[in-house]
Amino acid sequence: MKKIGILFGMENTFPWAFIDRVNNLGLADIMAEPVNIDMVSQGEPTEYAVIIDRISQDVPFYRGYLKNAAISGTAVINNPFWWSADEKFFNNALAVKTGVPVPKTVLLPSNQHPPDTQDSSFRNLAFPLSWEKIFDHIGFPAYMKPFSGGGWKSVYKIHDAGEFFKIYNQTGQLVMMLQEEIVFDEYYRCYCLGGKYVRIMQYEPRNPHHLRYVKDGGSANKALLQTIHDYVLKLNHYLGYDFNTVEMAVRGGIPYAIDFCNPAPDADVNSVGQDNFDWVLEYSVKMAVERAQAWKPGADNLTWGLYIKNAAQGIGFGAPASAMPQTQEQEPAIVTTEAAPEVAATPEETVAAEQPAEKAKPAAKRTKKK
Repeated sequence: MKKIGILFGMENTFPWAFIDRVNNLGLADIMAEPVNIDMVSQGEPTEYAVIIDRISQDVPFYRGYLKNAAISGTAVINNPFWWSADEKFFNNALAVKTGVPVPKTVLLPSNQHPPDTQDSSFRNLAFPLSWEKIFDHIGFPAYMKPFSGGGWKSVYKIHDAGEFFKIYNQTGQLVMMLQEEIVFDEYYRCYCLGGKYVRIMQYEPRNPHHLRYVKDGGSANKALLQTIHDYVLKLNHYLGYDFNTVEMAVRGGIPYAIDFCNPAPDADVNSVGQDNFDWVLEYSVKMAVERAQAWKPGADNLTWGLYIKNAAQGIGFGAPASAMPQTQEQEPAIVTTEAAPEVAATPEETVAAEQPAEKAKPAAKRTKKK
């Protein structure tokens, strides 16, 4: 019997529905249950062929458990080694290298020293930074947010240099990004499961959380939706995510990837809506069962993205076409696909999305770095 486990915390609607759906399939050799963790011994395999991870981004102990499970053969969704390593600034850089439009973004050193460092720890860092050059490059208004993400925590909309320094002085030891803004014409949030199942949803990030998924928002341009579909697959193929969402802001008919680093994206029926919930449930179960059926005992059953695969072979960006799965033509609108089409050509222009700002509490006073 191959077990599919789901590791979760406070969320209720998706995990239990997932377990019920798998078990109601009536498969003779596959079942699902909540993950049960007791003693974790190094190098010892778990009882699970597949684990769906919904919580380890917030619980370091679970992260350690999942890495140990993965090295012992469990197919962990998402790959715990990869999502522990990447962050939003790197992902933006990867998007640039793969030809997917993203906001112009610069990385900022933490305003205060990290623990156990002093002025001499920053002797390689220019002081002061070329602030005018940075502001000219990004422009105002702009957004400042943590480079590692964090669920809309410490996200600020900045209107000028004076406001920038006022807010920057409150960010403490957080490493931040400064990113350009776009006032978008359309906005989409896209699920991508298993690197091949895609659902494109009209989305309004400026609405209250429970009203962001748009119902009956009207038809969208089929060519635009196909481009969004292609970009979503390309990003997830390179990142190696099994379960992810990608947000796309559209200006002048061109979609720009805004947020695509979500190790446990929202799947609660009360926020995503019944139709989207039903889709996520159906295709997450399909993905998990496929992974359980393909599971090989003692082998590496993780998903590794093209970035890692190509790097291991000494291949840069622009992998051979055979490395990218193919698919049939799809009908746009709300799009569900089962494989990846060739990736569409990418315009050179880059831009950022207008995003709602959730301000954090002020941090400690700024300390200069040298």
